[in-house]
Amino acid sequence: MSQRVAAVVVTYNRLEKLKTVLAKLRAQTTPPEWIVLVDNASTDGTKEFLAAQDDPALDITRLEENTGGAGGFATGMKRAYELGADYFWLMDDDCYPEPESLEHLVDGHTAAMAAMPGGVPFACSLVYFDHNELAEMNIAAPDWKWARLWVQGQRAFLVQTCSFVSALYTRETVERIGLPLREYFIWFDDAAYARMASVGIGPGVCVLDSKVMHDTPSNISGDFSKVDDQTVWKFAYGARNEASYHLHHESLLSYVRFFARVQILMRRGRVPWRLRRRITGRLLAAIRFNPQPERVVPAATA
Repeated sequence: MSQRVAAVVVTYNRLEKLKTVLAKLRAQTTPPEWIVLVDNASTDGTKEFLAAQDDPALDITRLEENTGGAGGFATGMKRAYELGADYFWLMDDDCYPEPESLEHLVDGHTAAMAAMPGGVPFACSLVYFDHNELAEMNIAAPDWKWARLWVQGQRAFLVQTCSFVSALYTRETVERIGLPLREYFIWFDDAAYARMASVGIGPGVCVLDSKVMHDTPSNISGDFSKVDDQTVWKFAYGARNEASYHLHHESLLSYVRFFARVQILMRRGRVPWRLRRRITGRLLAAIRFNPQPERVVPAATA
């Protein structure tokens, strides 16, 4: 693998899980050249632990405030770009890759590129919750022509979106579309970035032999029928962000369809009216919420 890979990890108050992630990255059959770690102002001893690390591959950025996953990944990808990475391997601080995950991911992307004349803007791993079950929240959305590579003998299928739980983006993609929308803070920043990357190019690819485990407390997908007092703050970000993307990057009709779908799901889930009003307010806030991606400056013109 001749390409220079930067693993970009965003962490916030998950020190014990972060230790596992770092061990898994260092145990790769083809380790990344850099581990670009963004600490989102953790208060659980992460700062002190990282300060004691003696690893020349570990590049640490400590933020003074929590910028969410979106802000963390934008910061980390910008740093990885400055270091000269050809590939950006994105993951949360509770994503545990198998030893050959990166090798399979890069090889799978390379094979897909050879078969897809328009290019392949990103690749992602197959994400497990445990050894026998996929992680519901990280199942990549298949493209309508998902089997195009499969019928050619590749263990991969085409996807429209993926999460930032083992996603691989190319330097060319970052130069073309910029960084993730840091203003999203949390939720839908990863799906929006994948969709932006696919515009004018085509779908990405899920590489089935590249496997990671997502260490989450429960295995449920987040849909708006499940809004409750504990999760409403996350759904509020999700409602605003996804509605904004549909309206400002797709069409008014796409926005209206999403608005209606959210209302139907909340009604089916019997979400309390006070929570429905909060989510609806966020859907309406999306009309004026239209962040633009920060652009990177190619080295030749920097």
